[in-house]
Order: sequence, then structure tokens, then C-alpha cells
Amino acid sequence: MSELANKPLFDGPEWDFELLGRTYHAIEEIGVGEMGLNIYKNQIEVITAEQMLDAYSSIGMPLMYRHWSFGKRFAKDEMMYRKGARSLAFEIVINSDPCINYIMEENSMTMQCLVLAHAAMGHNHFFKNNYLFRQWTQADAILEYLAFAKRFVADCEERFGVAAVEATLDAAHALMNQGVSKTAGPRRRFDPAKERVREQARRDYELEIYNEIYRTLPAPGAKKERDRPEETAEQVALRLPEENILYFLEKNAPKLEGWKAELLRIVRLLSQYFYPQRQTKVMNEGCATFCHYEIMNRLYEKGLVTEGSMLEFAHMHAAVVNQPAFSDRNYGGINPYALGYAMMRDIKRICLEPTEEDKAWFPEIAGTQDYMTVLRQAWADYRDESFILQYLSPQVMRDFRLFHLKDKGDNPAIRVEAIHDASGYRQVRRTLARQYDVSAQDPDIQVTDADLSGSRRLVLTHFVRDGVLLDKDECDRTLMHVARLWGYRVRLVEVDSVTNKKLREHETLPLP
Repeated sequence: MSELANKPLFDGPEWDFELLGRTYHAIEEIGVGEMGLNIYKNQIEVITAEQMLDAYSSIGMPLMYRHWSFGKRFAKDEMMYRKGARSLAFEIVINSDPCINYIMEENSMTMQCLVLAHAAMGHNHFFKNNYLFRQWTQADAILEYLAFAKRFVADCEERFGVAAVEATLDAAHALMNQGVSKTAGPRRRFDPAKERVREQARRDYELEIYNEIYRTLPAPGAKKERDRPEETAEQVALRLPEENILYFLEKNAPKLEGWKAELLRIVRLLSQYFYPQRQTKVMNEGCATFCHYEIMNRLYEKGLVTEGSMLEFAHMHAAVVNQPAFSDRNYGGINPYALGYAMMRDIKRICLEPTEEDKAWFPEIAGTQDYMTVLRQAWADYRDESFILQYLSPQVMRDFRLFHLKDKGDNPAIRVEAIHDASGYRQVRRTLARQYDVSAQDPDIQVTDADLSGSRRLVLTHFVRDGVLLDKDECDRTLMHVARLWGYRVRLVEVDSVTNKKLREHETLPLP
């Protein structure tokens, strides 16, 4: 019997859980069985629009500690959604084991089919196999850690007050992007049992050293600080410079209490968890979009979806990969879905039907026919920057009409440095790849000096690239948060990364 003789899985927009189950198994048969995807076990949860808004507000995580900023984000998103100023995502997928997939109950059955192929297959495979996620995240432990973090924050609010906890979290959130050690993976794996033992040991120690008589002692500022001959050894032990500011404050801030240090650690580990996602937006969304396109078309070839469903799918898919022109009022940069999907479809074309140009640019893969092996290897071993630098072809550059503009503030004219032609392809590709290098986009700020026995002053240095200084107002506000955590004066010096010339200096006093 031919595949086209198979009975469609559904015909119409209505769905139920039994139908979702049958559809998922058909999708899994194609994704895992035919495309060779390697996925975590999936956990599929159907949620309402309000629950989707709630997931937005807590940065898409199924468990999250309380913070005022999440409620503010929920109120804003809900207002915009009710007024029709924004739409909601059709799904949210969590990098966890099992992989949690939230799908909207308002979706039609065709849309449920699409998002299962997109998230439960594409995103799931990428999370499990990409080297950045394997190095930086612990999919089997993140849910337990979030549960621990939620309990710990709630306990701190009860013991020390909501205001004190929120002030510490505000400061930690302000430094979130400076809470990642960019040259190394996780310092150690999270173990929930050890985490509980460590927290209990901290409390036991606080009780053990507590003595009512210490409340009668003069304030620390009333006596002269003693000289500490081991200062040099301490400075060496700090291993400066340190790029992970949250880690340094957690371990070395003189006045930071134990529970506040643990809050910093929670925010730091969350920042580390999201770090790979910041570096793989094009690849992750491109992988998921390519997978849903291939799976939906394969379902149609097998007679499991109707022509009406394919028309609905084609409409939604076109909206996802639409790339507005730069002169369009809706233009907001390059659509990561569009670029990632176009590059992956192009890799398939190069493997199956290469041109002479393709053979010159990609001799290793041109004409190999096995495009899924090439794609699975790319999904596993690259991030956005390196993927674009390796696989962006002249064909895609022509399709997207890419060109390189150079705009210098002291020059009244804008210079076109390169266009999509033989002499400009490589420069355009290098320039575009550079735009996705997170380490180049984030300011390079490091802890370069800390006096632990004298003035207690903390010195941060911003190594300025291409003359781009920090915004003064934002920098001063962020330094106040650093001073709140450090407890003493904080100074930030901006120096040229090439000449080491001092360009600007900021300093603040600690908050009371």
C-alpha cells in the first residue's frame, strides 16, 4: 500500500489529548527514525494564554523565585496582549531532561503538530547535542536547582525581609551578564543533596558562633584596623584579574552575609545556564524551523496531514521565516529564524545539487548527498558566529542582499565596504559573523584590584574596544549595585584595550 493511502491523523482545527499523542508518535517516527535526531524524553504540557504570559514573565522557566521585575513584566505583556499590540508564542521549550514543551490550548491541531515538530524535535535535539549546552548546562539537574532556589529565596524573605532580599536580587540581576566565566565551563556539577547539606552547615555554623556578648562590643568603625601582613598572599589568592564579577563578589565581598552570597550564586548559575542560548539563537531557531518544515512535508507525503492543513502550515511557516526589507517599517534586524533556516536549507541543496560555486566554496560537503549527517555535525559543533563563518554561502548572501556599511561618527558620509559580489563575499561573511560574537558585543569588564585589609576599595577595569565607552548614567547606576554588594567604595576605569590609555573613570560610595 502506498504512503499516500494512509488515513490523515486529523481533519480540522479541533484537538484532544489522544490525538496529540498519536500525532506526537508520528512526528517522533520521522524525527528520530528517519532524520536521526537524538532527543531527551519529552514532557508536553498544554497551557492557557495567561499561563503563557506567566511563563514569559519568569524568563520561560517552569519554576522561579519571586521578584518584583517578573510581576512588572507580566503586567506589561498582559496589557499589550489584551490591546492586540503583541501576540504570544505558540510554544515555549525548556532545556531540561525531560524536555518540557508548553503548547497553547488556543492553537489549532495543525499548529499543535507544527510546534511539536519545532520544539519537541528540533529544539530538543539542539539542546541535547550542541557542545555549548553540553558544556555549560545540566539538563538533568536544572529543575531541581530551580526548586532549591525558589525555596531558598522564600526562606530568606521570611527570615530577613522582602526588602532586603529584593535589594540583593536587584543588584545581582544588574550584573547578570557579568556573571559568566566565558573561558570555562561550570565550576562543578549541581547536586541537590549536597546543596541542602551545605545550606544546613552554614546555618549550624551561624548558631555555633553566635554569642549574646558580642552585641555589647563597639562598632567595627570605632577601633583602628590592624595591619595584616598576609595581605600580599591574599591578593595573590584572589587570582586577579577576574572577569566573573558576580563570582568574585560572592567569594570575596567583605560585608556580604552568607545568605546574600547564596543569592548571588543562584543568579550567577542562572546566567551561566542562559549563556549558550545567547550564542546560538540563529542555529537553535534555524534547526527547529528546518526540522518542522521537513517533518510536516514528510507527514504530508505519508498521507498523515491533509492539503488544508498544509495550506495553514505554509501560511504560518512563511510568517516565521519572513525577512522584512531594511526599508520596511517592521524591520528590526535580521530575523534569526529566516537566516538559520535559509542556511540549513542551503546546506541541503549543496549536498544534493551543488553548483560549481558550491564545489569551490564547500568541497567537503558538496555533492555528498547525506545532508542530515552534515547538519547534525554542524548543530553539535558550532555556535552562531562560527556557523556563519563556516557555512554562509554566496547564494544566501545574494538571496538576503547582504552588504557591509561602515559608519564612523567623525565622518559625515557612510561608506559601503563590501557587497554581495566576488570581491565582497568573504568580508560580508566575516562582518556578519562578528555581529553574533557575544564576547565581542558584551563590554569587557574585569575586577583588576581589591584591597581587603586597607581602604577595601574595589577596582574594575573596562577594556574599551573600538572606542565605545559605557553609557555614563547606566554605568553609575550599576556601580551603585556593585557597591551595595561589596560594602565599600568601587572605582571603574575605562582604558583602551590596545594602548592601555585611560579614557574615563567612575567612582561611587557604598549605599547605607
